[in-house]
Amino acid sequence: MAEKAEKVKKENFFVRTGRNISKFFRDTKGEIKKIVWPTPKSVFRNTGVVLVTIVVIGLFVFGLDTLLVNLLGLIMSVAK
Repeated sequence: MAEKAEKVKKENFFVRTGRNISKFFRDTKGEIKKIVWPTPKSVFRNTGVVLVTIVVIGLFVFGLDTLLVNLLGLIMSVAK
């Protein structure tokens, strides 16, 4: 009698998978509801900050590259 009580039949693979998929989508829906989207004003402000930062870093890299090319040109002309 104890043998039958200990044996608990596992659920079908498809039933378990279906429940897991269902739980995943329920959890995903709950997480999506928690998202706080930025206002258009803050998006435009942040876009401006990113663009200005890109320009400043680009100018810095351009200046550093020009300086190093000129320095290398001086070293190479001295070596002749």
